[in-house]
Amino acid sequence: MTSAAGDSYSLVMPVRCVIRPGAYFDSVVLMRIASQLGTRPGVRAASLGMATPANKDVLTDAGLLDDAGRDAGPNDLIIALDAEGAALEEAITAADEALDDRSAPAPTAAGDAPPPRALSQVDANLAMISTPGAYAAAEARKALRSGMSVFLFSDNVPVEDEVSLKREAHELGLLVMGPDCGTAIVGGVPLGFANEVRRGDIALIGASGTGTQQISTLIDRWGGGVSQAIGVGGHDLSAEVGAISMLDSLDALAADPATRVIVLISKPPDSEVAERVLERAAAAGKPVIAAFLGAAPDDDAADSVQVVGTLEDAARAAIRAATGVEPEDDRAESAPLPVSIDGRRLLRGLYAGGTFAHEARVLLEPLVGDISEDATPSSADHAARLPDDHLIIDLGDDRFTVGRPHPMIDPTARLDLLRAAGADPRTAIVILDVVLGHGAAEDPAGDLAPVIAEITARDDAPEIIAFVVGTPADPQGLERQERTLRQAGARLLTSSTAAARSAGSKLTTEAAA
Repeated sequence: MTSAAGDSYSLVMPVRCVIRPGAYFDSVVLMRIASQLGTRPGVRAASLGMATPANKDVLTDAGLLDDAGRDAGPNDLIIALDAEGAALEEAITAADEALDDRSAPAPTAAGDAPPPRALSQVDANLAMISTPGAYAAAEARKALRSGMSVFLFSDNVPVEDEVSLKREAHELGLLVMGPDCGTAIVGGVPLGFANEVRRGDIALIGASGTGTQQISTLIDRWGGGVSQAIGVGGHDLSAEVGAISMLDSLDALAADPATRVIVLISKPPDSEVAERVLERAAAAGKPVIAAFLGAAPDDDAADSVQVVGTLEDAARAAIRAATGVEPEDDRAESAPLPVSIDGRRLLRGLYAGGTFAHEARVLLEPLVGDISEDATPSSADHAARLPDDHLIIDLGDDRFTVGRPHPMIDPTARLDLLRAAGADPRTAIVILDVVLGHGAAEDPAGDLAPVIAEITARDDAPEIIAFVVGTPADPQGLERQERTLRQAGARLLTSSTAAARSAGSKLTTEAAA
């Protein structure tokens, strides 16, 4: 379900749902269109999604479902709008035009066959699937039985379906990336939310999309390159799934002559699954870096396997293993910030990437104590609410994307909380991640900069720390994005790890003083 919304809803909303029967579009496309519609004058909220029962429940909760939407079937597309009069009609026209642009076939020479519309017509070895979760497993199984590996972007796929699909893929000598696989780079081609990185001899296997993006872009920054980046989905290293895709990917990359070093990326896996993965890694015959966030170095690991606890440490270790050279040491930027906190004491980590939020929590809780993950953007009933404790929040979590797209595309919820954090006299430091690459917003730094500038212009402003996950080749332009943030008054650090360490250093230094 994908939508865009303003800061608040009216209590009685003139909602209209326009139905496109039998129409399907990729969820990233729908997120972008919803975000664009939500910024139009007079449009208070906009949502586009397939009319599945789960999506209808989301629209009901958001107050965006009318009778036409309730009657739509699961193969129909709903365009839900909260607007009136000319603004409503113009938004409907804009939605139709955007969808028509996306559905038009590419120009072909006279006599060319039309593009394939079914898996049975496709001559390829990889299928990208982004259907609603209730139907994703069936489509993925069709792809596997047609001899194709699967990049499964869909979420809300039952774990029993995930296990069944991955076991079938294993038996067929194929691979299932996902479900809920947001990032991969296969044969140099970015898939999902991925960055443009140079080719090289370091391969990544990630149960974390943004974690994979961070490590791949740091490798690029330090002169290395990526042979393959294989996403396996966030549940792959759970006890239920047992790392089926990560183990199969390890075997494939161990045999890949273009890969010299392998990096594994995950939030803390199930302990027995982690042991199984490390045993397989030791047998790969190549250096393997295991970035299990928060993990302590494993003294019992094989000489060829290095366990690290942060994303930056993983990228550094990969560069050392691939080149024998220590990456340029820019950690000096992580030193205590020069500006006094002046009695402010609270951290506000407002993250779009869930892995970044998790890493920050792992690094900072031992330094600053308990950290809340509860905050509420404003609504018709209340102003934005921040906790009385430190805050690290993943704004891409499902509870924040009801009624709007992911914050990597739509900044509305994060801007709301950023304003609240900047106005709160208890706030000492705000941390922001800015993720570039395919699928992300066209100008994410530009979306944040006006509010950052409003905050930093005050004499009593908190520190705003930001880091950009991207490369010079990304469509948004790394240099331009970093320059925009600096000009707005943010302090730029090179990675998620550096940002968290910098905040912890400043907070503990002030506490000691």
